[in-house]
Amino acid sequence: MNTQSIIVPKISTVPVHEPRARAILRWLVRENIVEEQLSTCGRTGNRMAYGIAPGARKVVLHPELLPFDQPVNGLEVVTKRCIYTPVQGFLEEAGCAECRREVGEALFESLEEWMPGQTDNFTCPECGHEDDINGFLFLQPCGFSNLGFIFNNWADAGFKPSFIEAFADWLDQPVAVVQVILNGN
Repeated sequence: MNTQSIIVPKISTVPVHEPRARAILRWLVRENIVEEQLSTCGRTGNRMAYGIAPGARKVVLHPELLPFDQPVNGLEVVTKRCIYTPVQGFLEEAGCAECRREVGEALFESLEEWMPGQTDNFTCPECGHEDDINGFLFLQPCGFSNLGFIFNNWADAGFKPSFIEAFADWLDQPVAVVQVILNGN
């Protein structure tokens, strides 16, 4: 199965996101979670990613399910504005944190303005509450940010809560973990 576990800060625009990404990558290399050099173990674009390293076993719940034997097993770091949602079965449902009403249709339509960076915020059409789009309530974990960390084929292993907490500390932001099941390769 082709999967992605994506760690995304819950903020549209992470300040100094590229230096922050490099610092997190250095931490992951220092902890021997990923390899220092890029290789062709990624999924997108030129397939370049940071390969899985032996220390990855200490940050997941089921180390025996890590993709050491798979050609696509690396970490891809995305430093441009992206929308991270589960591909299969994504419901596109969201609620307002203020009035608790369903606003998914309007919120997902607003992504046409969010994606090019015209705004980071969404305003609830029901009560007028305005917040970063990540501040709204989603039935399924998803994220909208200029920074994302895609761990290819790590989903079955499951991250330990302590690793997610450490990741959030390094980002200085709360994070979402988006689980994606992909079709094909």
